Amino acid sequence: MSANYILNNPAWLGGIPSHWDHKKIGALFTERKVKVSDKEYPPLSVAKIGVVPQLDTAVKTDAGDNRKLVRIGDFVINSRSDRKGSCGVSEIDGSVSLINIVLTPRNLWNSRYVHYLLRSHPFSEEYYRNGRGIVADLWTTRYNEMKSILLPVPPRPEQDQIVRFLDWKVASINKLINIKRKEIDLLKMQRQRKLSGIITHGLKPGVPMKETGIRWIGSIPAHWNCVSLKRCAKVKSGITLGKKYPDNSNMIEVPYLRVANVQNGHVDLVTIATLRVTSQEAQQYQLPVGCVLMTEGGDRDKLGRGCVWNGEIKNCIHQNHIFAVTVNDKLLQNKWLEYVSASDVGRTYFDVTAIRTTNLACTNASKVLAFPIPLPPRDEQEMISNELYKILADFDRVQNALKSQIELLHELKNKFIADAVTGKIDVRGIEIPEYEFVQENIDTENDENMEGMESETYEE
Repeated sequence: MSANYILNNPAWLGGIPSHWDHKKIGALFTERKVKVSDKEYPPLSVAKIGVVPQLDTAVKTDAGDNRKLVRIGDFVINSRSDRKGSCGVSEIDGSVSLINIVLTPRNLWNSRYVHYLLRSHPFSEEYYRNGRGIVADLWTTRYNEMKSILLPVPPRPEQDQIVRFLDWKVASINKLINIKRKEIDLLKMQRQRKLSGIITHGLKPGVPMKETGIRWIGSIPAHWNCVSLKRCAKVKSGITLGKKYPDNSNMIEVPYLRVANVQNGHVDLVTIATLRVTSQEAQQYQLPVGCVLMTEGGDRDKLGRGCVWNGEIKNCIHQNHIFAVTVNDKLLQNKWLEYVSASDVGRTYFDVTAIRTTNLACTNASKVLAFPIPLPPRDEQEMISNELYKILADFDRVQNALKSQIELLHELKNKFIADAVTGKIDVRGIEIPEYEFVQENIDTENDENMEGMESETYEE
């Protein structure tokens, strides 16, 4: 069935079917501003996956008695532009931080249609376009600024059909996405197994082996050694943040690396912070070219991870949660140390020796220096490292291809949603097959896990 369109709508809506209505948010919703305590109503997180019980990764605040009430069916959206896409219809009662806007439908909407509509990319862009702020990443949209945004209002039977159509399409696409993610997980396991096998056994099969006496290393080629890192490297800690200086101190501003900058196998230079220090400190903590960066703390799986610093930024220093390991190049190649740290040899050592708290773990310079590493002859280290680079690059190419496929599937899903909720797809004549909507088909949209990067779901 085709639809006639009316075109005198805001740009974000474009044309909508002529039999649809369109009204301002203020006419369709009321703002819920009831203040409650998280002791009366359990805390909720407003994240890209929707409104859910408070996530472990959410930044907690002390404002437990100063929160907003959320009821089942309310739409909640984080007003800050750096949390774009963090919104959804709540399926449970609870409380959220004050940075969120809570909307209660005035009429009997299909709440799933509201969920799809207000989480669609076109509405998200229009919502933040109506906000205000000083810089782009801290733009805020308040209720007074959003209440005049026009929303499409299909007849209720058509809302129901749109929801059925999108549940079907989204579940089908999410199933494909999850298959791709499982392929990536399997690829990561194979990559790690290959890396760890070469780190402990080398490239030549059938060579004589000897036992190291260390359970997570096992046997190594008989002509290799197994030594503590202190035998062939030095460890230097970084500057402690938050220091106080006398008023007459001569300070200079320098770039510095944080834990988030040190990724597995590379330095993330997207966001580099700066710090005011004395010229003596700038010299003392400057990163030497060729050192191996290793993290002191964080999630257990990221503890002690490292990468070679090639002097990507001049005059760069590092904070005290990053160790700069300078190797004796005659005995130990820096790239070999990076690979050993990334292998199961490094992952198991730092996990076994970690100092643990509830959610985090840390190590110290003494444990880094005591790190036992398989040590081939120096020329063999270089030969193996060069071959490992090629092998791991092949794995990475396949993984990146899978990630690209996932991105395309996300784009397809977002287009289906945007077109259906604004009437660009006429769903009235579409026969929707029976399907089983199971948890496996739900896409968590947590792509940060897929990337292997740290992520935090901020509540405020």
